[in-house]
Amino acid sequence: MWALAALAGAGVGAALLLALPPQLSAGGQPAVSILLVVPFALLLVLIAAMPLISERWWHTHFPDVSFFLGAIIVAYYALGYGRAGGGALVHAGVEYLSFIALVGGLYVVSGGVLVNLRGRANPWTNAGILVFGAVLANIVGTTGASVLLIRPFMRMNKGRLRPMHVLFFIFIVSNCGGCLTPIGDPPLYLGYLKGVPFDWTLINLWPSWLLTVLPLAAIFVVVDTLYARADARNAAGGGAGGGGAGSQDPPDDATLDRAPSPSGSPISIRGTTGLICLVLMIAGVFIDPILRSNGLLIGVPVGAMFQIIVAACAYAISSREIYRDNEFTFFPVKEVGLLFLGIFATMIPALGYLATHGPALNITTPTQYYFLTGSLSAVLDNAPTYLNFLQLSLGDAELGREAIRSKLLVGEGASVLMAISTGAVFFGAMTYIGNGPNFMVRSIAQSAGVKMPSFVGYALRAMLILLPVLVLHWWLVVRP
Repeated sequence: MWALAALAGAGVGAALLLALPPQLSAGGQPAVSILLVVPFALLLVLIAAMPLISERWWHTHFPDVSFFLGAIIVAYYALGYGRAGGGALVHAGVEYLSFIALVGGLYVVSGGVLVNLRGRANPWTNAGILVFGAVLANIVGTTGASVLLIRPFMRMNKGRLRPMHVLFFIFIVSNCGGCLTPIGDPPLYLGYLKGVPFDWTLINLWPSWLLTVLPLAAIFVVVDTLYARADARNAAGGGAGGGGAGSQDPPDDATLDRAPSPSGSPISIRGTTGLICLVLMIAGVFIDPILRSNGLLIGVPVGAMFQIIVAACAYAISSREIYRDNEFTFFPVKEVGLLFLGIFATMIPALGYLATHGPALNITTPTQYYFLTGSLSAVLDNAPTYLNFLQLSLGDAELGREAIRSKLLVGEGASVLMAISTGAVFFGAMTYIGNGPNFMVRSIAQSAGVKMPSFVGYALRAMLILLPVLVLHWWLVVRP
């Protein structure tokens, strides 16, 4: 079905050449019509609406939809724009490969590491786990931290787990916590590859980390305390858990108890092979910058290919028992990989239109960069959105090490770089598609019986809880 959907999409893309003849700009780049953004917008609408209309159909056919819409743009660019279109497709393909190698590779490798937390959860221990995850995200990436901790986090909350627990996990561990190193979140990694110094994020973004992670953790403590009190009232009254305004009944989470916490130490970690491969995955982040600095294999994603090999080896040789205890399946990475393949393809004209018409927006202040980067990062994948606004901030200068160091590391430029970086990372938590780990955590939670909100339901909760924190961050850090 995937192949047929791709062929049908390619046919539509070829036919579209007649109705919408392609043109090149004076600089030889594709001149993008706003109509070419329709497949991307349609894919976003379907991701949001189809699980509500027919979840079973969407669960089966989302790859067909992704391949069909993506093939429309691939065929149009390949046949209509010639070498310029081919270059745009290759560039998007390399970015997708780097994205899925890091996100998917960390998911597979982390599945071979079993983290057990001893004891039952309460609001303060839960908040401690979330803050710890926010620190860990900067060492193993938001994907690695999410996959390592989401199952232990759910097991500790067995019998009282609610969708809001998972949403706060996504806000804090899968997104906001990863702003301190380039390893933490894909946009910052791409910035590092383009020339932002590795230590720049830690030196400049730690106040932003504190002003998002800690307020979110505090809000979580309040919400989880309300849940705990509601559970206590229901237990005293003989009811089945799940009270409180806006709460849902805890899921049937018998599957969460596959790997009980051991006695003795409050935390235990199993999976030496997985840990070694996790270190190798992180080392892969530095391969391309090292090769580029020595003039070797420039433009070839050697690091991504290395990470894929490490992930394959990790899955082949790691303990099957650990993967079983982690209830590991390939569906989350399949869902992310196939949906984001369509997103990256259909996003090409959306980003091209932004690059062409961006200067007309007259974006000059950190506030404008923060909210525009953030708004688009919530619905466009935050990594390429980050790069587009980075280019926009440099004007006509070529996006690279020299331009970044001369224009964005000093004075007002540093404030703009901070605004773009935090806008991309933090607002990536506003929807399920803003950042790769969001979809993975959602899929893992749903497989454990948690009734996660729909695309729209998640976005509404993010606007209610997360957005005020991001506005507070703007007021205290970006606006000055």
